[in-house]
Amino acid sequence: MLKNFVNKRDLPVFLGFIAIVLLAPIIMAPLGAGYPDLLQKFAIFGIFAIGFNILFGLTGYLSFGHAAFLGVGSYTAVWTFKLLTVNVVPAIFLSTLMGGLFALLIGVISLRRSGIYFSILTLAFAQMAYNLAYSVLTPITNGETGLQLTLNDSRVIDNMFREVSKTSLPSTDFFGLSMSGFSGFYFCAVVLIICFYISLRIFRSPFGVMLKAVKSNQERMSYTGLNTRPYTLAAFVISGMFAGLAGGLMAVTDPLAGAERMQWTVGGEVVLMTILGGAGTLIGPVLGAVTIKYFENIFSSLNDSILNSFFSFMPEPMQHVFTAVAGLFVGEGWHLTLGALFVVIVVCLPGGLMEGIGRIGKLFRRGGDDGDKKEPAAKFATPAE
Repeated sequence: MLKNFVNKRDLPVFLGFIAIVLLAPIIMAPLGAGYPDLLQKFAIFGIFAIGFNILFGLTGYLSFGHAAFLGVGSYTAVWTFKLLTVNVVPAIFLSTLMGGLFALLIGVISLRRSGIYFSILTLAFAQMAYNLAYSVLTPITNGETGLQLTLNDSRVIDNMFREVSKTSLPSTDFFGLSMSGFSGFYFCAVVLIICFYISLRIFRSPFGVMLKAVKSNQERMSYTGLNTRPYTLAAFVISGMFAGLAGGLMAVTDPLAGAERMQWTVGGEVVLMTILGGAGTLIGPVLGAVTIKYFENIFSSLNDSILNSFFSFMPEPMQHVFTAVAGLFVGEGWHLTLGALFVVIVVCLPGGLMEGIGRIGKLFRRGGDDGDKKEPAAKFATPAE
């Protein structure tokens, strides 16, 4: 039955992706990343990177403004919780829709240009959105404090169909299932799998082939009389919808929306995730998102006492030296480690981590082929008598 939804070539990849995502708490536990809050970040930023890859990986259009769509999704979700219901379904739908509408508005203007000019335009719009959210639109965004749930929220649908507490703040739920802890992670994981499937279908569709053609030679396509702007605009809007969805999920797991989610650094972060994992690949952006969020949350938490215990098997003078050197690359210096990794990946593996995995796979296959070639010679060899 799955073959009706995924072609035979992609089926192992899709099933493997599902297995890894659902078993992530077990897989990441030995690495110290098996707790739900971090796993939720892996899934949410994986969705964010998948959406960005549809634009950048397929068309080659580099946007620095996707943080604006992420922020719009978060604000939309929190306002949905405040006005309608803390059930996450309306919030997810509306945040995705608003992310797409905002992307349509920006895309119509920005896609009049290409290359560096397109990138600068998206960055300018993102900064405008951030400043509006931080100051001008304070009645809607609550400024630097951020938008959050209160006891005085109307929650019209909740008041109609359920008993609403007047003494404690509500928590988000999926038809009664709390969105905190591992239940929140698995909700995000299911959404991640759905987004990966949509991305897979786009990559293999005629629409995806057209987007790849735009990336390879847009000028030649224009000379043939084909208008490429509707295709790039559609990719931009879809990418914005993914970003809005990711922003909505951030509010689902933590019902708070702040202007900091719209900063240009967040838009730059998703660019790093995509390039680090492998732009234009299916799994690469998710792998890049997991790598960066792992460094941000695990490497940043390491301190001298943890390093001392790690190097405790060494003589005391060497222990202090290794702790001092390693301390430069962890804790507050985790950016240095990530930066060095990014430079090595870009220089040695232009296709990102997925290119490295592909090279390792070729080495193993080559070794197996060599063994197969030697086997017939050994089979027909007879001992001298």
